[in-house]
Amino acid sequence: MAEDHLSLENTRWIVMDLTDTPDDVREPNEEPPDFTNWDAPEEVLKGGPTRERLLGVILQLRTPTKVADIAAQADCDTETARDYLEWFTSMGMTREIPGRPVRYERNKSYLRWRRIERIRQQYSESEIVEELKETMAQLEEYRTRFDTNSPDDVSLVDVSGESSVEELWEAVSEWKTLEQRAELLDAARQNGHPSSGGATVDA
Repeated sequence: MAEDHLSLENTRWIVMDLTDTPDDVREPNEEPPDFTNWDAPEEVLKGGPTRERLLGVILQLRTPTKVADIAAQADCDTETARDYLEWFTSMGMTREIPGRPVRYERNKSYLRWRRIERIRQQYSESEIVEELKETMAQLEEYRTRFDTNSPDDVSLVDVSGESSVEELWEAVSEWKTLEQRAELLDAARQNGHPSSGGATVDA
């Protein structure tokens, strides 16, 4: 049995049996689905112009932020921002930090859940499994290229001088993106697919 192992920081090992895939795997000449539109958190939820701007600001927050500051970044008035932030909080998208003044922060757990659900709703079991296998193969190429299991262990100073700092940074960034993609795909795979009644897809 051929197995690929992927070690992700703060996550479990993913083990896939590459010989066992769903029967409805896409044909070789069929155009593959586009999985890139859910890579960025800002693509998870879309709405009208004001709501979209506010959500874009919230998704970029790294620390609890005042309503006035969020409104300024989203180019809207404070009361509109406050109304949307209260709604976002009721939906679980943001967290309200009590105090004077009240501050808000993004809810990472909710956004992760939404991204996983979006994958499960938009793609079939076989597409998810196929994309996960391809992503794992790309990760193995990076591990082989840099002779390490984690992008965090890569030095941006290439002692061989064959790559520039910019090229190394892009490679490490892509590696980290692939790790996040694999983690989301595996979570969607483990959670099962709506069409299969929530049963887990054995990859």
